[in-house]
Amino acid sequence: MNASIVDAHIHFDLYQEEDRRKILKSLEANRIESMVTVSSHLTSGIKNLMIAQDDKRIKPALGYHPEQPLPSKEEIEGITSLARRYSSSISAIGEVGLPYYSRKEDPSIDVEAYVNLLEHFIKLAAELNKPIVLHAIYQDAEIVCDLLKKHNIRNAHFHWFKGSAATTQTLIENDHYISVTPECVYKPKIQKLIDVYPLNRIMVETDGPWPFKGPFKDKMTHPAMMHDSIAKISEIKGLPLQMVYHIIQQNTVKFFRI
Repeated sequence: MNASIVDAHIHFDLYQEEDRRKILKSLEANRIESMVTVSSHLTSGIKNLMIAQDDKRIKPALGYHPEQPLPSKEEIEGITSLARRYSSSISAIGEVGLPYYSRKEDPSIDVEAYVNLLEHFIKLAAELNKPIVLHAIYQDAEIVCDLLKKHNIRNAHFHWFKGSAATTQTLIENDHYISVTPECVYKPKIQKLIDVYPLNRIMVETDGPWPFKGPFKDKMTHPAMMHDSIAKISEIKGLPLQMVYHIIQQNTVKFFRI
């Protein structure tokens, strides 16, 4: 590890309390400046806000993860109200998006209802002048790009992005950000994405506690793994390691305004 970095996407509330304590205790030694911890639903958002009160390195985001049943009207209103009330304390609206994996398992899922929900959160991000963190991969990313354009939102982060060459080009043309996980160390498809995507629009994340394979097999997902990601990005881009650290750090700080 050579410089400080920010985890652009982690579900810190999903870690066991003991593991959260271990991670927080080790952040400084591992040169992790802060972590953007996204929320999956209302209870998740409340928990992330509480965790952030005790440690300013936690940068909470509020949203509703799309890979679950649609929320009730009361749940949507609760998240919206919380975001407005704590607008000055949150780093983004997220994680929000469309249910790609759920739809593969159940093609009867009403996509339009999720599109409407996402549009609500896009409008909320615009209202609060916050960046938005998106779960939108493959063809779903095209739908999301159209919604972002409709509401004149450019400050969008497609986390753990996967998509066709055409979809990737759309994101590039719209100046949207992507982030890569530690799987970039061992996944050729993600390495190809890094090769074509502008470095000034790339961030790194863990999506922890999601586990990884390769050299990270059977290890608890820790933000320190991002140092391996940055080393791989440096190798793929053919740029000095310190330069890559600096650019990715500046990308993340600029995007989340932290």
